[in-house]
Amino acid sequence: MTGLKNLYIDGRWSGSVAGLPPRQVLNPADGSVLATVCVASADDVDLAVRSARTGFDNGQWSGMPVRERGNKLREIAQILADNRVNLSHIESLDAGKTLKEAGMDVDDAVSAFRYFANIADLDAGRMVDAGDPNIISRIGYLPVGVCALISAWNFPLQTLTWKLAPALAAGNTVVIKPSEVTPLSTLKLLELLEQADLPAGTVNLVLGPGAQVGTALVQHPGIDLISFTGGSEAGQKVMEAAAKGIKKVTLELGGKNPNIIFADTDFHTAVDNALTAAFVHSGQVCSAGSRLIVQDQIYDRFVRELARRADSIRLGHGQDPETECGPLATAEHRENVERHITQAIADGARLVAGGVRPGEEHLQSGNFLRPTVFADCDRSMAIVREEVFGPVVTVERFSTEEEAVFLANDTEYGLAGAVWSNDASQVHRVAEQLRHGTVWINDYHPYLPQAEWGGFGKSGLGRENGLQGLNEYRETRHIYQNIAPAPSRWFQD
Repeated sequence: MTGLKNLYIDGRWSGSVAGLPPRQVLNPADGSVLATVCVASADDVDLAVRSARTGFDNGQWSGMPVRERGNKLREIAQILADNRVNLSHIESLDAGKTLKEAGMDVDDAVSAFRYFANIADLDAGRMVDAGDPNIISRIGYLPVGVCALISAWNFPLQTLTWKLAPALAAGNTVVIKPSEVTPLSTLKLLELLEQADLPAGTVNLVLGPGAQVGTALVQHPGIDLISFTGGSEAGQKVMEAAAKGIKKVTLELGGKNPNIIFADTDFHTAVDNALTAAFVHSGQVCSAGSRLIVQDQIYDRFVRELARRADSIRLGHGQDPETECGPLATAEHRENVERHITQAIADGARLVAGGVRPGEEHLQSGNFLRPTVFADCDRSMAIVREEVFGPVVTVERFSTEEEAVFLANDTEYGLAGAVWSNDASQVHRVAEQLRHGTVWINDYHPYLPQAEWGGFGKSGLGRENGLQGLNEYRETRHIYQNIAPAPSRWFQD
């Protein structure tokens, strides 16, 4: 066992039983080492799952009255709120995002715990009319059991708490695996959860690469539900593992999200929000508005202004208050985005902004890439079809409302999208036709814990947040009671 103790199993911090080599967590802004953490083995995963199973079966959490569980979640929300500054700083360093963005992520986490604390006991079930006064028939809920929660590197705290809060509210126990790229805010979250004095085994944490630790977790026979946020290829592997074990699964995967701009919208407002949609967190957002679809009448002007504004975005370290856009998560990821850019140019897309690494000396050691705008794009180009997950936006042209809807829906994904127009009838007609899990009208990027989040097609399965987000972590059962039992006389005596 290594001297590092970064795994949290059965209410205690521990190291890896196999003594695997530790992993360094790097600052994406300058390549410095932020921390060194241990890596879990398959045996550690087994210990964590067994702890969660024991914690579930003993009923200390699953059998706790719902109102008491809700009070615990409120307590957790307050602990997170009290530690907002520290959590924001950790999230900014680890993920490379600005302190403003990181603070918003902490606020989202607080809101998620408060929301699920408030709704946990609102839907206790319903009575069913059996058509017989001697029959009492009711629908109720039970927690699923042991849940594997696998969160993403781009929003480490937010994607985890969107899973953890409803899972705990429903009475489940969990094993958490954050991304190996950005585990630090999750480690801090587990430290803070100790203040809430949850029963041992309720929350467990394992660390390490998805290919090893994540695979061991999703394939473990003791797991009842897998909730995964990440890329589509990894999501398919999770789904295969779930199928073999007949496990419940929720997947929040990628997106190639359309942002439709009609000519009658307020021009500068639309341009400004198009930048936000595409380049927040350097475009490393599953719902990023990476596909701009702009009407003919304003297309050329829109492209020019978008390119001008993109070229003026200030890159830098997340802790610098002047920074508007941080680095990409890893050097490997930046190289992958650059390959997409090279292919787009070869396919005939017109590069009008960015597409290169910044030249400033103080940015050379980080994973920075200039915000990139491609014009004159169409669906034959890979840059329009494939998720890039970086600071790259494409601009397509449309003439009619029908064409805009067709282009927006012409994708294998269906996570999110937006429509901009001053014509109230038009935006609602278009919104009703968009096959995407979230549609914003004259806005982009707001998330609400009380509103379901998830996508169509390759964007995933199931929903997070909202009442359906809670129901993903519950099993529904029917209880049928005959209050006047009598012989059935089905067979002769």
